[in-house]
Amino acid sequence: MAWEKGAPSSTKFLPTCMPLEPGTIEVPITTATSLIPLSTPVTVTAAVAAAAAAAAASAPPHNTRERKLRSAVWNDFSKQRRSDGTCVAICNHCQKQLTASSRSGTTHLRNHLAICLSTKPRPGPGRRKKLVVRRLLVPAHSRKHGANMVVATDGDYTIACAADSTPVVPFDQDASQQDLARMIVRHGYRFSMVDDVGFRTFVHNLQPQFKMAPYDAVKADCMRIYDNTKLKLQGSLRKLPSRVSLSVDTWRSSTGMEYICLTCHFIEQPAGCTEWKLRKKILNFIHVESGLNPELTSKRILEKIHEWGLHKKLTSIVLDNCTSGDLVGQEIIRILNLKGLLLLKGELFLVRSCAHVLNLTVQESLEQAVEMTSRVRACIQYVKFSQERFARFQKYAKQSGLAQKPLILDSPNNWTTTYSMFDSACHYQDVFGRLAEWDPEFPGLLNPKDWADVKALTDILDVLYHTMEKFPATENPTANLCFNELCGIHYLLKTWCTSPSPVVAAVASQMLLKLETYWDLTKTLMAITSILDPRYKMKSVEYFFKQMYSTDTFEAKSRTDEIRKTFINLYNEYAVQSAGSSKNPAVLCYAGNSGLGGSSGTGLGANYNNQLEESKTFSRITLSDARRGLDQYIQESSTGQSLKTDLDMYLEEPVYRTKEEGAEFDVLGWWRSFSAKYPVLSCMARDMLAIPISIVPLDGDARLLNEYLSTMDSSTVQGLICAQDWLRDESDVVDGVHGTAASVPSTNADDSPVNAQALDYSASPN
Repeated sequence: MAWEKGAPSSTKFLPTCMPLEPGTIEVPITTATSLIPLSTPVTVTAAVAAAAAAAAASAPPHNTRERKLRSAVWNDFSKQRRSDGTCVAICNHCQKQLTASSRSGTTHLRNHLAICLSTKPRPGPGRRKKLVVRRLLVPAHSRKHGANMVVATDGDYTIACAADSTPVVPFDQDASQQDLARMIVRHGYRFSMVDDVGFRTFVHNLQPQFKMAPYDAVKADCMRIYDNTKLKLQGSLRKLPSRVSLSVDTWRSSTGMEYICLTCHFIEQPAGCTEWKLRKKILNFIHVESGLNPELTSKRILEKIHEWGLHKKLTSIVLDNCTSGDLVGQEIIRILNLKGLLLLKGELFLVRSCAHVLNLTVQESLEQAVEMTSRVRACIQYVKFSQERFARFQKYAKQSGLAQKPLILDSPNNWTTTYSMFDSACHYQDVFGRLAEWDPEFPGLLNPKDWADVKALTDILDVLYHTMEKFPATENPTANLCFNELCGIHYLLKTWCTSPSPVVAAVASQMLLKLETYWDLTKTLMAITSILDPRYKMKSVEYFFKQMYSTDTFEAKSRTDEIRKTFINLYNEYAVQSAGSSKNPAVLCYAGNSGLGGSSGTGLGANYNNQLEESKTFSRITLSDARRGLDQYIQESSTGQSLKTDLDMYLEEPVYRTKEEGAEFDVLGWWRSFSAKYPVLSCMARDMLAIPISIVPLDGDARLLNEYLSTMDSSTVQGLICAQDWLRDESDVVDGVHGTAASVPSTNADDSPVNAQALDYSASPN
C-alpha cells in the first residue's frame, strides 16, 4: 500500500519500528499485489513523525511465541485473542469483528477493507466523498497467483489488495442485449420470454441497469445475427479449397406448410489447426408449395446453390428424405452437366445414404412377417391394456427371476421399434407362457415354434440395428465406413436365406433382393471411399466381390475392374485440375526443368558438349556450365520412362495396419499427415470422404416443426433454424464452465443412437 500526506489516519499505516524524521523519505512497498511503484516518495510532516513515535513508544512488547503477521492487511486490523482462545480481527476503521483464525486466511479481510473504505465518510468539515472502488484484471506478469486487484482511492491515499472474486466488468447495455439474442437463438427460446414476469425479475435482480428490450427489438436482433453470420459463412465457403456435398430433407409444420432443408457437408482445416475437421452446416430452410413438381423443386435448390457460390464445387447430393428425390436429382444433374460442373459427368453425384438403404430394405421386407408381427403386438397390447393386467404381468416376471426390462409396443412404420418389441417379447417369453396358463382371457397366440421364429428374426434385426447404431456413435462419420458394413450384411443375408424357418427365409430373401436394388445406385461410390481407406485400399473390394459372386468368378472380376476403372477416371479428373494449379509441386518441378529441353537425346549430354566447345572462346568455364550438363542428362535419360503417380504409389504400397485389431482409426488424420506424399489423391480423399452416406436421416416424426415455429413467417423460420445451427460450433466459458452447442439437449422423442439429432425446433417432445 502507499499513502500521501494529509490523511489523518495515515500514521497507522507506518511501521511502528521505523523512527521518522520530518522530510521526504522513500517507503519500500513489498506487497506483491501493489499497483504503486516499489519506492514512493512520501512527505512526512513533524506531526506525523511525532504521532508515529508516540505509537511506537506505546506499542506492547512483541510476543515471540505468536506468529509474525506478515500480510499488509494487518495495518488496518487489530488482532485480539478472546477468553475462549479464539482470535478476532477488529477493523481499525469501523470496529467490525471478523474471524482471525490461522486457517481463515486474509482474503475476507481484504474484501472487507475495500468495502469499508469505500463507504467511510471523510472526517473534518463537511463529508468526504465515497471511495471509488473498482476491480481491475491485472496482466498475468504483474500479479501473483493470478489474483485480481481491488483498488480503492479517495484522493488522499490509494490501497491495492488482492481479491479472489470475479472482476466486475463495466456494464454494457448493447453487448448484454446481443447476448440475450444469441441465447434465444442458440437454445430455441421464444421471443416472448422477454415479456415473462419471472424472467424479467430474474434479470433485474442480476443486473438492475439492464433495460429489457421489447419483443420486436429482440426479434430484430436475432435476425441480425442470422444476416451477419450468413455473410461470414458465405465468405468461408467461397474460399474453401475443397468441394462440398449436399443433403436435402423435407420438413413440415403443424399447419401443413412444407420446407426444404439444404445442408452442406465438407472437410476443412480451421485456421491455426493442423487437423482436418468434418463439418455440416444448414444453408437454407426454404418454404415450398405442397406437391411441388420435381422441376420446380430442383430449380429452388439450384437457386440456393448459386446464391452460396457452390455450383462449381459440388461433389454429390443426398435426397433420401426429399419428395421425388430421384427425379429431382436427375434434373439437377441435367442442368449442371450442361455447364460441365460435375465430376465424371454426374456419375457419382446422386447417392443414397447407407442408413436409408437399410431402412428401405428392412421396412419393406418385414411385410413377409406381418402375421407373426401382429400376433406379438397383440400379446403386448393385451398386457398393457390395463394397469391391473400390467401389474399382474410384472408380478409373474418377478417370480420368474427376470431382470426388469421395458415392454415395448412398436410403431408399424418404424422397423427399429419393431425390433425393440421383438426383443422385449423374447425376454418375457416364459412370463407370456405362464400368463396363458393362469389367465383364461389371454389369447396365447404364440406357440413354441412361433417363439423360435421370433427369436431368429430378432437376431437378424439385431445385426441391422447395431450396424445403424455405429454411424451416429462415430465422431467423424466419414463415407469410408459403409462399404464393408453393407457387404457383410449382404453375405449374412445370403446365409439366412437358407434358414429352415419359412418366415425367416422369406424375410431374408426379400431383404437381399431389396438391398441389391437400393444399393446399386451407391455401391460404386461406397467402394471408392473404401479404397481411400488406407487399411483396405483395393483389398476389401476384391474380397467382398468374390464373396458376393462366389458362383461366378467372371462376374466378380468384372465388377472389381469396373470399380477400379471408375476410381482411376475420377483420379485423372483431379490430376487435370491439380495440374492447372501453380501450387502443385510436380508442376513446379516440371516447369523449372522445361527451359532446359530442346535436345533430341542423340548422345550423353550432346547439347551440353556443344555448349562446352563454344565456351572455350571465353576465359574460363563456370561451375553452372557443369550443372547445366547434369540437368540436360537427367532430362534426356528420363525420356520414355513412365513416372509413377501418387495413385500408383498408394495402391502398390502395403495397407496400413493399426496397432490393435478393431482400434478406432482416424482416416482424416491419416490423409492430412500424408497429403504431401499424395498431393492429388489427398484432395480427392478430402472431397469423397465428406459425402454424407454415413449419416442417419431423421424419420418423418422428427421432421415436424414445433408449434412455436409453425406460427411464424417463413423468413423468420429460416433465420432461427440456420442461425442456431451456425452458432453450434461456438464455445463460451462462463464461471469456468464450458458451454457448447453439444451440451444443448436433443429434442428427440427417442434417445436411441439410431436416430439423428433433431433441431431444437423439432416438434418431438423432450
